[in-house]
Amino acid sequence: MVVVIGSSNIDLTVIVDRLPARGETLFGQRFVQSFGGKGANQAVAAARAGAEVRFLSKVGADAYGDLIAQHLQAEGLSRQVLLRDADAPTGVAMILVDSAGENQIVVVPGSNQRLTAADVRQHAGLMGDARVLLVQMEVLQETVEEALLLAKQHGLTTILNPAPACLLSQDLLRLVDILTPNETEVRTLTGVTDPAEGAHLLAVRGVGTVVVTCGDEGALLSHGKSFTHVPAFVVDAIDSTGAGDAFNGVLACALAEGIEIEAALERASAAGALATTKVGAQASMPARRDIDRLCRVGVKRLGVR
Repeated sequence: MVVVIGSSNIDLTVIVDRLPARGETLFGQRFVQSFGGKGANQAVAAARAGAEVRFLSKVGADAYGDLIAQHLQAEGLSRQVLLRDADAPTGVAMILVDSAGENQIVVVPGSNQRLTAADVRQHAGLMGDARVLLVQMEVLQETVEEALLLAKQHGLTTILNPAPACLLSQDLLRLVDILTPNETEVRTLTGVTDPAEGAHLLAVRGVGTVVVTCGDEGALLSHGKSFTHVPAFVVDAIDSTGAGDAFNGVLACALAEGIEIEAALERASAAGALATTKVGAQASMPARRDIDRLCRVGVKRLGVR
């Protein structure tokens, strides 16, 4: 059982030949409206990978909120608590994706910033008999900290994906069993550019395990003083949107199934790679059978950072 607490958005994606320079206007090739938000993305990723998922989020009392509610129900999340806020619109994300699959994203949080610590306490029953909590930083930091605290009290393994990047208190970090920053987020959290050095500093500050995702160079697992490189899978990438969310959702699913961290990271890496082969966020979250297939027959990059 995986509990995910976090954001829900509508994504507005434009496909372009290249990302615009400052002040430049470009013609887009295609426009796609889809479902996003790191919380919802990761919940859907975990569910498609085979986990029983409970999801807590807040949307606006608007048409976008209605669409998200219908969509998550269709995704088969075992129990979702989708709160509605009459005073804030549903969050949206504006995304540009270029021909190489790189992206630029602007998020307008809306109702996501109205998900409070009190909301989490009110729905703490979601954590009963669960094994893993997965949270991100598209909701208030105090809300994330309350979720982590309650999860530790319930005996859950806690995963924090610190995205978007922001400074985190040492009290919050001590509640995190597994931290999953990318290279940019490591720099923001620690002020250093080397992923291994940054992971070590985060461990000193109280995080049990740090997993730094490094795009097509794989991931770096830091546990105590030991480091392990997790190779990336080779795929034909067209859009990196949602790859990190696929990684985190599938990692949570694998750990909830009792899979050891190294094998869980291999499955997470496969999911992240598969997510880059489709356009969009939730639309690109892979099915369990596809993750299984890539883990079984996929080609990995062998380079180590």
